[in-house]
Amino acid sequence: MSAIYFIVETLLSLALFVFLARLLLQLTRADFRNPISQAVVRLTNPLILPLRRVLPPVGKLDSASVVAVLLVTAVEVGCLFALHGVGVPGPLAWARAMVVEISRTLLWTYFYAIFLYALLSLIAPGGYSPLQSVLAALCEPVLRPIRRLIPSVAGLDLSPLWAIILIQALLILLR
Repeated sequence: MSAIYFIVETLLSLALFVFLARLLLQLTRADFRNPISQAVVRLTNPLILPLRRVLPPVGKLDSASVVAVLLVTAVEVGCLFALHGVGVPGPLAWARAMVVEISRTLLWTYFYAIFLYALLSLIAPGGYSPLQSVLAALCEPVLRPIRRLIPSVAGLDLSPLWAIILIQALLILLR
């Protein structure tokens, strides 16, 4: 039973990650001509395009992407509750579990994105790759305020380290 739980949780978490990535790429105005962005768009279009016909965007926010993230999270939480044998939780427990799952996925997404971004900047500084472009679009809005507070030391930018420490502290608080 634990193997089935693992498989279901992993697949649904990956689906949530992809939909959340699309929403984050839209919010950070990433380049959607990038091959990685194109892959995310193609993976999420089967759910988002029908939702777009019904839900108009609200300003700069794509409401179809937000609803898609909420739907995928609701399905994930419902499946995991069912596999645990809890049954159907109340609306408050369901909403709380959804908020925790979205928050956790968002924090882990930024943890890995910032880690990869810092690693790529050490390995190939000033170089270009599609991954580096997407990571820059995602990570720079988070790292910029930290850079203002904590300047670089001898030319070494420590903002990714502080961001990762902060993300880990938030993940501990979510437990």
